[in-house]
Amino acid sequence: MVHTAQPFTPAVAPFRKSGDICYVAGDWSVQALAHPGEVQARRQALAQATPAMRWDLTGIERMDTVGANLLWHAWGDVLPKRLRISTGLQEVFQALATHPGGDTTEAPRKDRWGPVSAIGDAIFTAARHGKSMIVMLGQLVLDLGHLAVHPSRIPWREISAQVYRMGAQALGITALVGFLIGVVLSYLSSQQLQMFGADRFIVRLLGVSIVRELGPVLAAILVAGRSGSAITAQIGVMRVTQELDAMRVMGISQSQRLILPRVVALAIAMPLLVVWTDCLALFGGMLAARAQLGISGTWFLQSLPDAISLANYVIGLAKGVTFGIVIAMVACHFGLIIEPNTESLGRRTTTSVVTSITGVILVDALFAVLLSRVAL
Repeated sequence: MVHTAQPFTPAVAPFRKSGDICYVAGDWSVQALAHPGEVQARRQALAQATPAMRWDLTGIERMDTVGANLLWHAWGDVLPKRLRISTGLQEVFQALATHPGGDTTEAPRKDRWGPVSAIGDAIFTAARHGKSMIVMLGQLVLDLGHLAVHPSRIPWREISAQVYRMGAQALGITALVGFLIGVVLSYLSSQQLQMFGADRFIVRLLGVSIVRELGPVLAAILVAGRSGSAITAQIGVMRVTQELDAMRVMGISQSQRLILPRVVALAIAMPLLVVWTDCLALFGGMLAARAQLGISGTWFLQSLPDAISLANYVIGLAKGVTFGIVIAMVACHFGLIIEPNTESLGRRTTTSVVTSITGVILVDALFAVLLSRVAL
């Protein structure tokens, strides 16, 4: 058997007009008005009358603000002059007259200087971060001077642990990426060199590009994404768990126990990772050159010392040390400014990685400009 929904029929007619008198009665609560089509039906009935007529609301059994608003809007948001109503309902309508409840909020004004303000805010934010980084660098210099005078206080165990975490544990990913980049670069370069019969220049091209540029930058980007985010997250968790506050109360220097070991560890580990990445990238380039150009591995290795000058090795190692210091300082800075909540932890960790990679690229560009006259 199929049951069809019966239309809602009020026990008392909600609106009735008799001459110039309008009678409103029955249930005017949200429960009664929630039935399908009920609001529209009552609006059509109320539209037959005008506020100038006499209104009798003494027959209303129940009314809430929803039903009162329906009548209020039918009257044009003004109480009728001739109205018969109980004291309780009169207070409801007086409240509606005092607080209409309409959307009085102004439309948001279009700020013509919005883009300029956004740029200004970004500049001031960057300046604040830069100031904090300079203060951190100065404190690191003071800490290094203090530890040089008191070598017994150097946190050797923490530094060695950080070297292992950031250096030794990163050998796998840097080896894989370096090898693949060497293969790709060798294949693409060999295709162009074959067009001009300059196959033998593949060794010099790979050597200079990998040792001087790609090796340090690749290693730095991988370390920034891997170790930089880990540093920020570690210090951020210490902020969330109030360990940083406990260190401050106990008089333990956060710079000496948290920042300095990580900066020193990355300054040591990054040049080693750069050399490791260079070796794997050159190895991949050698295999690709042998497959594409038929160059033997022995000749490739014998030609490397002549293709790569000592200056390029030094520049690559110097970039590694600088990149390591930049990554560690940026990661520690954003870790220390994390607020004690998980949302700030995730946001600052992401910002730390992006800022570290951007800083690496900017420093690499600075190296390129300052050392542009150094022979390749």
